[in-house]
Amino acid sequence: MKNEHGGKTVYGANLGILMLETQFPRIPGDIGNATTWPFPVQYRVVRGANPENVVRGDATLLVDKFIEAAKGLVASGCDGITTNCGFLSIVQDQLTEAVPVPVATSSLMQVPMVQSMLPPGKRVGILTISKETLTDKHLKAAGVPLDTPIMGTEGGKVFTRDILGDALEIDFAACREDMLEAARIFVKTHPDLGAIVLECTNMTPYAADVRRETGLPVFSIYTYLKWFHEGLVPDRFTSGLDDPKPGIGLR
Repeated sequence: MKNEHGGKTVYGANLGILMLETQFPRIPGDIGNATTWPFPVQYRVVRGANPENVVRGDATLLVDKFIEAAKGLVASGCDGITTNCGFLSIVQDQLTEAVPVPVATSSLMQVPMVQSMLPPGKRVGILTISKETLTDKHLKAAGVPLDTPIMGTEGGKVFTRDILGDALEIDFAACREDMLEAARIFVKTHPDLGAIVLECTNMTPYAADVRRETGLPVFSIYTYLKWFHEGLVPDRFTSGLDDPKPGIGLR
């Protein structure tokens, strides 16, 4: 039998997810619910980083904690790193400089790619959990044009309040209504929208609802990370060609 190359602790879970320290429930579709993913993932909680001080504060003050956790995931066998908050685009550069694997901090990094796919006269818009604190620095770090339309869910009853407040119990039906109302307002006030990117990783469970409500393509952290993971662990196809044995780190 051919010798295989080692060097990892964990094999077969190539994507590492840096998690904020939270207590709110996470339903399927949420990045923090492991059943969301069609492939194995590894998690690492960044102690001291929470929704309040990352979304409404300055996440760069916590960058050393994120770097330490990212290095731990790489040492554990991860070939790519992501985070569970779109606002962490602001530490993208520091993380890529600190670890030897690709880093995809934020769903916002899809915006330029999605914009390039749209027909003339159409624009991609961002739906975020906190428009008031999504700054030019966050957008620039993700390569997002500063004139990109942005809509927040702050006007809703539950979603922004309970996610950022780290509520122990959440009414997810009410969260869905908050998302749909924000989407309705967004397309009404920006009739040139051609697609929507969901900034918040907790918004993915409602992506299909937003798509049905608006008729627009919807991109989320789920669409981004499935693409990202496919680069880390490409699907193997055979068509009469020799099929070499997969490496030990591949599925």
